Amino acid sequence: MTSHQTTGGPAAPLTEPGSARAQNVLIALIFFATALNYVDRQVLALLKPMLEAEFQWSDQQFAHLGSIFQLSAAVSLLGVGWFVDRFGVRFAYGLAVTVWSLAGMAHALAASVQQFVIARAVLATAESVNTPAAMKTAAIYLPVQRRSVGIGIINTAPNIGAILTPLIIPPFAIAFGWKAAFLVTGGLGLVWLVLWKLNTARLTPVAAQTGGTSGTEKGAKVEWRAILSDRRSWTVIGAKAFTDLVWWFVLFWTPDFFARQFDLSQGELGWPIAVIFVLAALGAISSGALYPALLLRGVSMNVARKGSMLAFALIVLVMPLALIAQTPWIAAVCIGLGLFAHQGFSTNIFGMATEIIPARRMATVIALGAVAGNLTGTGIIEFAGWSLHTGLGYGPLFVICGSAYLVALAFIHLMQPRLATAD
Repeated sequence: MTSHQTTGGPAAPLTEPGSARAQNVLIALIFFATALNYVDRQVLALLKPMLEAEFQWSDQQFAHLGSIFQLSAAVSLLGVGWFVDRFGVRFAYGLAVTVWSLAGMAHALAASVQQFVIARAVLATAESVNTPAAMKTAAIYLPVQRRSVGIGIINTAPNIGAILTPLIIPPFAIAFGWKAAFLVTGGLGLVWLVLWKLNTARLTPVAAQTGGTSGTEKGAKVEWRAILSDRRSWTVIGAKAFTDLVWWFVLFWTPDFFARQFDLSQGELGWPIAVIFVLAALGAISSGALYPALLLRGVSMNVARKGSMLAFALIVLVMPLALIAQTPWIAAVCIGLGLFAHQGFSTNIFGMATEIIPARRMATVIALGAVAGNLTGTGIIEFAGWSLHTGLGYGPLFVICGSAYLVALAFIHLMQPRLATAD
């Protein structure tokens, strides 16, 4: 199928080898783009000592830099859903990766704090496209029987990036400088763009293969009134708001936590942080398999989804124990189990969204959820800077993280006592 065809008549069955291969490559490409998305974000935290020496940042200034990224992404996400729904994932996703790759490389050219901030804001704006585009791509091009596992695999990407980044980037930066680290991580996205263009030309929307018209690749009109008046939309948005803050806190402040708590140098931070994100990746994978397994056992959609969420919400309660851990490895396991739970819960949120939200609204609702998550992420990043500056330390932050998922599940159940598939 050519790249300009998006809603044509019935095509070859989904079981044909060519179609299956194209779907597998699609999952791999979304996985890689999502991993790059988070590599670019984590590089800043891992290079904090070098950048502090270069730009003379305090803890609060470092927090403000993180907040600028989060706020830029949140503001951008207000239009991202419309952009993806209107112009389609093929164009929107490709353009976004191009821009964020160039913005990532531009960090190396920054000669002042102001220029660094501008590069960071542009990076955040472009990277905000990733999650709405990824989820809409899955909804359009992956059949229902592959979608949950596909989303679970995609949702491991931030963790794989976060596992490899602390092991590779600090030694690389020590050897070649922090500017080289930004140039290399940014340049990888341009390689992705070529593969994306080649593979999307071979894909057919699932709806087109069955002769339907819903869930098409582009051209949808954003139904703002319908979206904002629908409790299902607010269910997804609220769930993201309550839980995303934990991810942003861990991603942005964990290297500093280990440096302060266990006096680790920049070169020693990699392995404990890698342990954290290995456990997070396992959480994403297990949740993608758990939900369909429960369905096969005859459990209802409502019970299977909420039961999975409850299991992960209980696991995250071990996260605050990192505060009293005697070694960085025990602390890493505690925090890692928290992210294991986060990724499991997050995969279920996305899976729930693909079921209860109409496909024509998918990118917009996911984008609004990401806005909410970025705003609460901004709040906890700023709160961390304030808490450290005033001497309260990391205690209040871990308490917030430990309770976030039970609060989120209670909110989901309040908004949707019985989950049901969208019409």
